[in-house]
Amino acid sequence: MNSFADQLTENVKNERNNMNLNRWTRSQNRNDRIMRWVFIGSAVLVSAIIFSIIAFVGWQGVKTFTGVTPGEFFFSTDWTPSQNKFGALAFLYSTLVLTLLSVLLSPPLALAGAVFLAKIAPRWIREILRPATDLFVGIPSVVYGLIGLTVIVPFLAQFNDGLGYGILPAAIILAIMILPTILSITEDAIRALPGRLEEASLALGATRWQTIWRVLIPAARPGILTGVILGMGRAIGETMAVFMVIGNSPQMPKSLLDSTTVLTTAIVKDMGTTNYGSTWNNALFLMALVLLLISLLLILVIRIVAKRSEVK
Repeated sequence: MNSFADQLTENVKNERNNMNLNRWTRSQNRNDRIMRWVFIGSAVLVSAIIFSIIAFVGWQGVKTFTGVTPGEFFFSTDWTPSQNKFGALAFLYSTLVLTLLSVLLSPPLALAGAVFLAKIAPRWIREILRPATDLFVGIPSVVYGLIGLTVIVPFLAQFNDGLGYGILPAAIILAIMILPTILSITEDAIRALPGRLEEASLALGATRWQTIWRVLIPAARPGILTGVILGMGRAIGETMAVFMVIGNSPQMPKSLLDSTTVLTTAIVKDMGTTNYGSTWNNALFLMALVLLLISLLLILVIRIVAKRSEVK
């Protein structure tokens, strides 16, 4: 009898446990479904916002061609809104030169700093320098512009008849601004490499420098390129710091110390003085569309680079 009662009690406990387990499983499944739809809704909302921005800016920008031909906008340097002339070639050219120059100046320094922090510096130095480097990202761009306006521009003015504005001071400021981004991503890419790569190179008789230059840096190339592309994205979209040191003259620069204007500064300088829906206003929207498309292109390049690194 006792054995039968114990068996019955055990069966009741098992049944109760199964019921509790089923209740818990149903609750978890319900929570999973809810969170799944929350994530789907969030993704749809973000996508809708992004495509809405692209559609709005694109629609307003395309209206420019009702008053200006595409050839005039993209291949003319005559920007005289009062005469209904909207040639943006000078802005496009200056933007390209400024971005390329800043990217040429910053990556060598960033790569050297990343190699030092990842493979050469003692741990206590890295614990000091890495947070200090990351702090540069949080400095407002207007502070960089103020430093450029009070230090770099007067210094360059000594070599240009009293005028230090132009692409060169803007490129120096941008190179400093994008340096922390490239350095941080590059260092993370180098530190993420398997230790066996360095060990194998040293075991084969390579020196420390040969291992870094011929093994580690090539292996971390996808991460380095990602950092450079992200830096380019910030350089293209930077406005305030460039606005303060570039001079803001709507002309094609003949040298790196000629006052000129890039797409971002042209938009900021003129947007507040135009009437919405006018050809002038639409031309500024078209410039914004060009910047947006360039940013999207850089994002696609990053994804391609990351995909290739996964394949390898």
